[in-house]
Amino acid sequence: MDKAPKWKRVCKSSKLKMNKVKGKAVGTKMVLVMRTEDGIFGSNALCRHMAWPMHWGGKIKDGCLRCPLHQTTYHPGDGSVNEWSPAHYFPAYGRFLGKLRTPSSLKMYDVREHDGYVEIDLNS
Repeated sequence: MDKAPKWKRVCKSSKLKMNKVKGKAVGTKMVLVMRTEDGIFGSNALCRHMAWPMHWGGKIKDGCLRCPLHQTTYHPGDGSVNEWSPAHYFPAYGRFLGKLRTPSSLKMYDVREHDGYVEIDLNS
Protein backbone atom coordinates (compact mmCIF):
# COMPACT_ATOMS: atom_id res chain seq x y z
CA MET A 1 0.00 0.00 0.00
CA ASP A 2 1.43 3.38 -1.02
CA LYS A 3 1.75 6.10 1.55
CA ALA A 4 0.19 9.47 0.78
CA PRO A 5 2.69 12.28 0.15
CA LYS A 6 3.64 14.31 3.20
CA TRP A 7 5.29 17.44 1.87
CA LYS A 8 7.84 19.15 4.12
CA ARG A 9 9.30 22.58 3.42
CA VAL A 10 13.04 22.69 2.82
CA CYS A 11 13.65 26.27 1.69
CA LYS A 12 12.13 29.20 -0.16
CA SER A 13 12.14 28.63 -3.90
CA SER A 14 13.94 31.94 -4.41
CA LYS A 15 16.84 30.73 -2.21
CA LEU A 16 17.58 27.66 -4.36
CA LYS A 17 19.59 29.10 -7.23
CA MET A 18 20.51 27.35 -10.48
CA ASN A 19 23.20 24.67 -10.02
CA LYS A 20 23.16 25.10 -6.23
CA VAL A 21 22.32 22.81 -3.33
CA LYS A 22 20.65 23.36 0.04
CA GLY A 23 20.56 20.99 2.99
CA LYS A 24 18.22 20.78 5.94
CA ALA A 25 17.21 18.43 8.72
CA VAL A 26 13.64 17.27 8.11
CA GLY A 27 12.53 15.25 11.06
CA THR A 28 15.34 12.77 11.70
CA LYS A 29 16.73 12.91 8.14
CA MET A 30 19.25 15.25 6.57
CA VAL A 31 18.04 16.02 3.07
CA LEU A 32 19.45 17.95 0.17
CA VAL A 33 17.62 19.76 -2.60
CA MET A 34 19.28 20.94 -5.80
CA ARG A 35 18.30 22.89 -8.87
CA THR A 36 19.75 22.04 -12.28
CA GLU A 37 18.76 22.85 -15.84
CA ASP A 38 16.67 19.65 -15.73
CA GLY A 39 14.61 20.69 -12.69
CA ILE A 40 14.72 20.37 -8.92
CA PHE A 41 15.71 17.18 -7.16
CA GLY A 42 15.83 15.91 -3.59
CA SER A 43 18.04 13.30 -1.97
CA ASN A 44 19.61 12.10 1.23
CA ALA A 45 22.22 14.74 2.15
CA LEU A 46 25.01 12.29 3.04
CA CYS A 47 27.42 11.04 0.41
CA ARG A 48 27.17 7.26 0.08
CA HIS A 49 30.96 6.97 -0.05
CA MET A 50 31.99 8.37 3.36
CA ALA A 51 28.72 9.88 4.71
CA TRP A 52 29.92 13.48 4.24
CA PRO A 53 27.13 16.13 4.29
CA MET A 54 27.15 17.18 0.66
CA HIS A 55 25.55 20.55 1.33
CA TRP A 56 28.83 21.51 3.05
CA GLY A 57 30.57 22.48 -0.17
CA GLY A 58 28.81 20.19 -2.65
CA LYS A 59 28.57 21.49 -6.20
CA ILE A 60 26.59 20.82 -9.34
CA LYS A 61 29.14 20.39 -12.12
CA ASP A 62 28.54 19.00 -15.61
CA GLY A 63 24.97 18.18 -14.56
CA CYS A 64 26.08 16.00 -11.62
CA LEU A 65 26.14 16.50 -7.85
CA ARG A 66 29.77 16.42 -6.66
CA CYS A 67 30.68 15.63 -3.05
CA PRO A 68 33.40 18.00 -1.81
CA LEU A 69 35.25 15.32 0.16
CA HIS A 70 36.50 12.84 -2.47
CA GLN A 71 34.61 14.16 -5.51
CA THR A 72 32.19 11.25 -5.86
CA THR A 73 29.50 12.37 -8.31
CA TYR A 74 25.85 11.40 -8.68
CA HIS A 75 23.21 11.92 -11.36
CA PRO A 76 20.48 14.15 -9.82
CA GLY A 77 17.64 12.53 -11.77
CA ASP A 78 17.95 9.07 -10.25
CA GLY A 79 20.81 9.25 -7.71
CA SER A 80 22.98 6.82 -9.65
CA VAL A 81 26.76 7.00 -9.34
CA ASN A 82 28.61 8.87 -12.07
CA GLU A 83 32.15 8.63 -10.57
CA TRP A 84 33.11 6.86 -7.35
CA SER A 85 35.81 8.60 -5.27
CA PRO A 86 38.08 9.81 -8.08
CA ALA A 87 40.00 12.26 -5.78
CA HIS A 88 41.40 13.87 -8.92
CA TYR A 89 44.34 15.54 -7.15
CA PHE A 90 45.55 12.20 -5.74
CA PRO A 91 44.16 9.41 -7.98
CA ALA A 92 45.90 6.56 -6.12
CA TYR A 93 44.38 7.85 -2.86
CA GLY A 94 40.97 8.01 -4.55
CA ARG A 95 41.24 4.41 -5.80
CA PHE A 96 42.22 3.25 -2.29
CA LEU A 97 39.37 5.14 -0.60
CA GLY A 98 36.92 4.04 -3.28
CA LYS A 99 37.53 0.41 -2.30
CA LEU A 100 36.44 1.05 1.30
CA ARG A 101 32.80 0.97 0.23
CA THR A 102 30.85 -0.51 -2.65
CA PRO A 103 29.46 2.18 -4.98
CA SER A 104 25.82 2.85 -4.20
CA SER A 105 23.21 5.31 -5.36
CA LEU A 106 21.75 8.19 -3.39
CA LYS A 107 18.25 7.78 -1.97
CA MET A 108 16.11 10.18 -4.00
CA TYR A 109 12.85 11.82 -2.95
CA ASP A 110 10.04 13.56 -4.81
CA VAL A 111 10.27 17.34 -4.64
CA ARG A 112 8.03 20.15 -5.78
CA GLU A 113 7.71 23.90 -5.69
CA HIS A 114 4.54 24.96 -3.91
CA ASP A 115 3.44 28.37 -2.59
CA GLY A 116 6.95 29.78 -2.99
CA TYR A 117 8.75 26.91 -1.24
CA VAL A 118 10.70 23.84 -2.28
CA GLU A 119 9.09 20.86 -0.57
CA ILE A 120 10.19 17.25 -0.22
CA ASP A 121 8.21 14.05 0.30
CA LEU A 122 10.16 11.63 2.48
CA ASN A 123 7.59 8.89 1.78
CA SER A 124 8.61 8.68 -1.87
